[in-house]
Amino acid sequence: MQTQAATVIVTQPEHFRAPQNSNWQTGLCDCFSDCGVCICGTFCFMCLGCQVAADMNECCLCGPTVAMRTLYRTRYGIPGSIFNDTMVTFCCPVCSLCQIKRDINKRKAMNAF
Repeated sequence: MQTQAATVIVTQPEHFRAPQNSNWQTGLCDCFSDCGVCICGTFCFMCLGCQVAADMNECCLCGPTVAMRTLYRTRYGIPGSIFNDTMVTFCCPVCSLCQIKRDINKRKAMNAF
């Protein structure tokens, strides 16, 4: 009978701390700041949802959900609440998804993504 050595954890992983003074890079209905994203969101919503999920290293099958918006917002320290995320996602899912994708694109351009 063989026994395996126990794994001893010496250091704990550090908790990721989001910046506290961040905001959305564009407004919810700011479609003219990136028309390509808005056209994609309007005519191929699921394709844009998969692009956003891939950018966030999330599963595309989950789709653009409240959880995705909340995760993105908390990751970058954007003020808000789960209630607000729920209302935005359910009342205007296209605007919500487009806002996230525009934000990702702007943060990538600033090397902050």
